[in-house]
Amino acid sequence: MAKDSIGKPKRVNDPQGMRSRILDVAADLFQRRGYHSTSVQDVVQAAGATGGALHHHFPTKKALGLAVIEERVAREVNATAIEPVLRADRPKTGVLAFFSAVAGELERHQAVTGCPLNNLAIELSLADPDFRHASNAIFERWVGVLAQRFQDDDPALAPRQAGALATLVIAAYSGAMAMAKASQSALPLRDCAVQLEKLLP
Repeated sequence: MAKDSIGKPKRVNDPQGMRSRILDVAADLFQRRGYHSTSVQDVVQAAGATGGALHHHFPTKKALGLAVIEERVAREVNATAIEPVLRADRPKTGVLAFFSAVAGELERHQAVTGCPLNNLAIELSLADPDFRHASNAIFERWVGVLAQRFQDDDPALAPRQAGALATLVIAAYSGAMAMAKASQSALPLRDCAVQLEKLLP
């Protein structure tokens, strides 16, 4: 920490750093406790922030929730589920690598809190149309990217079929994560991967 001329700690003004920290903390709390069970004060305390700092960046709890979905959940889905498929030589290889990586991470942590997108989509989609649109936008991009990857791999594949395959992958993952959360086991992900290996082209 920086110090002033007489050696006392000096407060560093880093509004963007504080905004990022608030988002990180809120994303974690929403994941573990749920949006409705997490208060603004919970976020303030866990982030080491002030109420004024939080409200400066996020005037309402809803604004914070939307930012978590659009900036943190979307980023995690991209890094965890989309990028491995884009990097792989074939989409099937990328999908299986993605399932394996998530299952391995759950087994290492020995705890399953669920998929951040699933958790918030299920909790909030019927409660507020803005939350529903924000969650669905991530699903739509995910489907679109995977479908395009399937078509790039097999140009003979019809767009509708490519979209259906992408939806199957995402639905299998979402359901497996719900089951993994309920059972506190990564086995549903492992089992789905085995079946997807047989089904995907």
